[in-house]
Amino acid sequence: MIELTTALRRFSLIAFSLLLSQSSFAADDRFANVEIKAQQLSANTYMFTGSGGNIGVSAGKDGIIIIDNQFAPLAGKISAALNDIQPGLPRYVINTHYHGDHTGGNNTFGVSGTIFAHNNVLKRLASNDKYTPAALPSITYEQGTSIHFNGDTLHLIHIGAGHTDGDSVVLWADKSVVHMGDLFFKDRWPYVDLNAGGSVKGYRDSVANIINQIDSNTKVIPGHGELATKNDLIRFKHILDASINWMESQLASAKSLEILKENGLPKHLQGWSWNFISDERWIETLYQDLSHSNAKP
Repeated sequence: MIELTTALRRFSLIAFSLLLSQSSFAADDRFANVEIKAQQLSANTYMFTGSGGNIGVSAGKDGIIIIDNQFAPLAGKISAALNDIQPGLPRYVINTHYHGDHTGGNNTFGVSGTIFAHNNVLKRLASNDKYTPAALPSITYEQGTSIHFNGDTLHLIHIGAGHTDGDSVVLWADKSVVHMGDLFFKDRWPYVDLNAGGSVKGYRDSVANIINQIDSNTKVIPGHGELATKNDLIRFKHILDASINWMESQLASAKSLEILKENGLPKHLQGWSWNFISDERWIETLYQDLSHSNAKP
């Protein structure tokens, strides 16, 4: 009888995943060929990649936690990938910030799971009519909180304005894993959302803060890009320092944004451009934020 119940439960989950997948593809064919890939980091932890922000997963005796959930049409595929690891829907969902490539699955996973996020994530999602009441975080915090789950303790940490004004980093208490959210774009210029309370220097300072809390064995899940190490995060922090210092020297020389974009980045800052944040866009971000900050009394 127990085996039959388990079999029926698994069948129901698979059917649920297929139903979500079919409705998702009808809504948005651009995700039809996306594959959700799982990379195991420890006995209980995984990193999922697909399209959008990387997903952190804890799966074990207490159930499943997911950190971020990519775009809405991928919820079915994510559910199927989770089922390959362990039957069941996520018990807890953590949003590292409010952007849709990290929270799109909230409408699905929030029905059965409790969503955690910084206060400002709730404020921003609540003002977006694409999110149902079930998709909104029900447990929020100002500085952070902790979840004790699957034999681990996950610290949800808000340091301050960085990528947005509502970023959270998720750090395993034993320092085995850290999920950086979009406070880390591996080997790429970051996106600093100035319209959502982001800050270039705050971003850099948040990265420095986490570097001081992890060790050389910590597996670093970036918001975007391949699994990383502490050394990768240190290298990222150094390029942030260098680009901030460069822009401040240009501002001191009263260079205009047009001239800076025309001249481009110096050689030691090249090689971090990608399709979303080009060198020119990074120059614009640095200029807009740092010129405004320097103008403050």
